[in-house]
Amino acid sequence: RGLSLLRGNRPILDGIDLRLEAGQSLAVVGPSGAGKTTILRLLAGLEMPSAGELHLFGRRQSYLRLDQQLPPDVRLVSQNPALLGSLSVLHNVGFLLYRGGLLSEAEIKERVARCLEAVGLAGTEELMPAELSGGMQKRVSFARAMIDDPTGSANPLLLFDEPTAGLDPVASTRIEDLMVTTTRLSRGTSVVVSHVLSTIERSVEQVVLLYD
Repeated sequence: RGLSLLRGNRPILDGIDLRLEAGQSLAVVGPSGAGKTTILRLLAGLEMPSAGELHLFGRRQSYLRLDQQLPPDVRLVSQNPALLGSLSVLHNVGFLLYRGGLLSEAEIKERVARCLEAVGLAGTEELMPAELSGGMQKRVSFARAMIDDPTGSANPLLLFDEPTAGLDPVASTRIEDLMVTTTRLSRGTSVVVSHVLSTIERSVEQVVLLYD
């Protein structure tokens, strides 16, 4: 409600109102610099608004300190896959599960294998990010977003930032299918920022426009 963000004296967002129901899929569109990615960062708690209120899952969103990670009921798939280069695919996808310490090694491997199979990367657990193509890295980031974290919400908020930017049409179609699948399998709510018309048409039910 009334969400605004200033950087210095420059308004990035000015009085944004939006209500999103659980299970919906939404695209935020608009020209470059309109504040689309900023909305995702606000939703994730990576930035705090200059004014207004932001509530997720019935609670007021709080700002993440540098030593904190995203809450398990918020999953962010950034334009850059943001994989940890020193960790294998297994440990990238299962990162939160290993940190949580609630599951055995066998349980984590089973959950990771299931997510990798869903994104068409079965058997890649021992590979390192440097051994993967750009499209494969993107799919690993989707598997990480799909992982069933026992500490998280059964209905997470999935944030996709330019998920098909720079991909060829075949890879884009695969990623768009994965977005729909990821949202459905996780029983989540999704917010997509994209300039790609096919991505918007194929992956969301509702569109909002940011302009001026």
